Amino acid sequence: MSEWLHSPQEQRQLWAAIVVLIWLLFCALIAWMRRRRQQRLTLPIPEGTAPLLLCYASQTGFALSIAMQTAQSLQLAGRSVVLKSLGEVDLSTLQSSHHILFVVSTTGEGDPPDTAIPFVRKVMNAKARLAGLHYGVLALGDQEYKHYCGFGRELDRWLKHQGAQPLFDAVEVDNADEGALRHWQHHLELLGDGRVVPDWTVPEYEDWRLLERTLLNPGSAGGATYHLVLQPLGAPALWQAGDIVEVGPRNSPARIDEALQQLALPAATTIPQLEGYETLPAYLARCVLPANIAELKGLAPQQLAQVLKPLPHREYSIASIPADGRLELLLRQMRQPDGSLGLGSGWLTEHAAMGERIALRIRSNPGFHPPADHRPMILIGNGTGLAGLRAHIKARVAAGQQRNWLLFGERSSHHDFYFREQIEGWRHDGFLSRLDLAFSRDQTERIYVQQRLLETADELQRWVNDGACIYVCGSLQGMAPAVNEALVNILGSVQLEKLQEDGAYRRDVY
Repeated sequence: MSEWLHSPQEQRQLWAAIVVLIWLLFCALIAWMRRRRQQRLTLPIPEGTAPLLLCYASQTGFALSIAMQTAQSLQLAGRSVVLKSLGEVDLSTLQSSHHILFVVSTTGEGDPPDTAIPFVRKVMNAKARLAGLHYGVLALGDQEYKHYCGFGRELDRWLKHQGAQPLFDAVEVDNADEGALRHWQHHLELLGDGRVVPDWTVPEYEDWRLLERTLLNPGSAGGATYHLVLQPLGAPALWQAGDIVEVGPRNSPARIDEALQQLALPAATTIPQLEGYETLPAYLARCVLPANIAELKGLAPQQLAQVLKPLPHREYSIASIPADGRLELLLRQMRQPDGSLGLGSGWLTEHAAMGERIALRIRSNPGFHPPADHRPMILIGNGTGLAGLRAHIKARVAAGQQRNWLLFGERSSHHDFYFREQIEGWRHDGFLSRLDLAFSRDQTERIYVQQRLLETADELQRWVNDGACIYVCGSLQGMAPAVNEALVNILGSVQLEKLQEDGAYRRDVY
């Protein structure tokens, strides 16, 4: 035996056999992992519910990894999902699907990934009727390249041209930007059945203080809408008009009391953290709590810290500019199907006490930033979408830019004309060249902002000919598609697409 071990030739053969064995075991492991992954991503389908199709086009593997995280989040949110490479999708699949999400990267100068080329050649080169399809696009790219997110943008345009309806505006991600990915996660949760899904990466919040909270529409037929004012506890914050805040919400005090009772733990219990300890009520306030938290009864504090995940953030348009010295929001109270308040709006409009600390961070939203020059600006929105438009008008006023046109819609001029005195003051002082309002319940016939647009078609065309940009902020369902259709009727699809490509037609819709 020792002689055989010392033979160089036999030793080489032994090592070769070991290498082959290791390689075979590795291949078997990879095959097993792929089967397991496919089993995990073909999620159970509730009876009577069609699965959501999730398509990915990946060159380096990043789009695939994001698609896998997307599928897992949708599963946690109660949706069934089928994952497919975009190259495996044909026209009949698109036509027979109701909901599809696309996670696609761009390679080279705006080209599709290699795996997506069959889809481009066989499907995107054809015309199709996709009026029954609702879709969302996550476009991955790098702004260092001229045709940033080129394939994702081309896919989005093609789907719209075939009559498909976007679930939300395409989300573009520059170099794995965490803020854009959290925005995508925000849309995923809305696609679920209301279950709370933790963020993939937890935002690093800063502490702000809630200074003011004013109900703006008492007696309104719509949901209660509040004006909130916050100030940073640290250094003054900077942002641009169009930017977003991500708020770290908290569970209501009543929910925390209920959880403490079900866990049978005293409020003085502490949870170990990286730096010191946190009281159990404070920890539960910022965590996703299961419907039956009593199932966790008997776990030690350290075990609770391992099981419970942080609540996901909530996003809101900023309604002020840094020169105001404070951050302002315009929020409508949202209600769950059972009548309970929504997580974020409930925390900010009712549960948080005045003067309380609010976990918040500002996220840049370059897709809705102001134009770089002094061109005319047409601002269109409804409801709490006025928040983002208000920040833009404030920035224009501060810069002395007077050629601004606001078209705003809500239910009632008596109850729902938010910031009325300020808007009328801007009109009086010449900072709103034109103001068109659409209060749907003020007359027998329902009137909305898209109708105001059509009524002023010639004037809108003149503004656009003068170089005006168009900014839309508000509800994705109803208002935004109707406004887009009105703009197509007035300007034509070719001119509107050119405005969009040039960054002169921008939307922040939700």
